Amino acid sequence: MQRPDGLGIWCSTNGLGPDEVALLAQAVERRGYAALWYPESLSWESIALGAFMLSRTDRLTIASGIANIYARDAVTSAQAHDSLNGLWGDRFILGLGVSHVPLVTGARGHAYGPPVATMRSYLSALEAAPLDETIRRTERSVVLAALGPRMLTLARERTRGALPYCVTPEHTAQARAVLGPGSWLCVEQKICLTTDADTARSVARQQMARYLALPNYRNNWLRLGFTEGELADGGSDRFLDAMVVWGTEARIHDVIEAHCLAGADQVVLQALPADGAAGADMRALDAFAPAG
Repeated sequence: MQRPDGLGIWCSTNGLGPDEVALLAQAVERRGYAALWYPESLSWESIALGAFMLSRTDRLTIASGIANIYARDAVTSAQAHDSLNGLWGDRFILGLGVSHVPLVTGARGHAYGPPVATMRSYLSALEAAPLDETIRRTERSVVLAALGPRMLTLARERTRGALPYCVTPEHTAQARAVLGPGSWLCVEQKICLTTDADTARSVARQQMARYLALPNYRNNWLRLGFTEGELADGGSDRFLDAMVVWGTEARIHDVIEAHCLAGADQVVLQALPADGAAGADMRALDAFAPAG
């Protein structure tokens, strides 16, 4: 697979039915976006959903963003990557992450190990997976959910690169410095296409509530210079405006450009509807569509 570039779309598929998922993937492809990234929590199983979206599109790269390593062993992940890419012409990126304690210990009943050491062991098992030679891929398009310098270093050393999530252009510059020029850097950025501050911040507050409860994200925001006070009570205006960029198309374009100038190969937009609805804001997808 070629190095990712251009604009991608990240969209939560939780709560969407099969027809809605298929229409989403087709809408992203039709508008010329380079990739569609999707999450894994306790809704659609990641690999099954990836196969479904690949089957409903012709050219679009489909990328797990991010598949939970506690949900399947490393051999199964190697099989999944090699199977999907063999069946659908190298259109799948396997994004892997250590997830969070509530989704690992609470929901799945696993012990949550030290993130970097656990991921390193997982990648070793993935690389050593004894797969049938009829499906094995000689190279794998694997990236890591990585925020801090240690996980970013592991991404550089052992995978194609990283997908940082809930970050700013300042973090993108820091990530590129750690990853170096050879690694892929795909950066998620939430947007809300509205010029009404109250509307945008209401959407941002609703979206960020789940992440504000998770130490992995909080620690990264503190490293970026946000204070504990700015993360309290649903987040300050400065914090919310950084996490969910809003305003005119030109304003949002400026932030996309800032990520690119900071070293992002692909900026992955999460286009949040201003009315708080599920799925992607098709108006925003139209506004930023590479196909015009």
